[in-house]
Amino acid sequence: MNTTLSKKRKIALSENDLILALRRKEKIGAEALYDMYSSSLYGIIYRVVQQEEIAEDLLQETFVKIWNSFNYFDSEKGRLFTWMVNIARNLSIDKIRSKDFRNNSKNQDIENTVNFIDEQRNTIINPDTLGVRDLVDKLKPDQKSILDLIYFRGYTHVEAAEELGIPLGTVKTRLRMGIITLRKYFN
Repeated sequence: MNTTLSKKRKIALSENDLILALRRKEKIGAEALYDMYSSSLYGIIYRVVQQEEIAEDLLQETFVKIWNSFNYFDSEKGRLFTWMVNIARNLSIDKIRSKDFRNNSKNQDIENTVNFIDEQRNTIINPDTLGVRDLVDKLKPDQKSILDLIYFRGYTHVEAAEELGIPLGTVKTRLRMGIITLRKYFN
């Protein structure tokens, strides 16, 4: 008996080939779009809604919207991924702003309520009360801005690079130098 499971190969196309396939409404375009971008778009959606089931629904809705409105994509204005990220983010933000989402968030199940009560009893570590933010304020302005974006505001390294308009390598270098400087304060 053969126990090897056959795995479906993921389809990958160049961005130009993918755009062409999507414009022609070809099946391979839809499959490649999903295979190439589903995990990235899911991560973006999940970061906004913070609930797996809703994120999965929104991912499906995102792909439907991409497919149905692809004629609005203009490669002269930007990259395909950026356009798709904006669709995913906008759908996610619309969802969390919806009355339905807010009402469901208020009506949590008993397990969430118990976890919430447990969290309220525990001491929450606040970087301000530990003096970490004061130490970060002592860093050079370029290091301080990167640490603030990444550690206090939750940006990824890539998002911080885009926000500050600097290369990713520069972000990582400044971040590393800032952390080394902070370690000196603790030693």
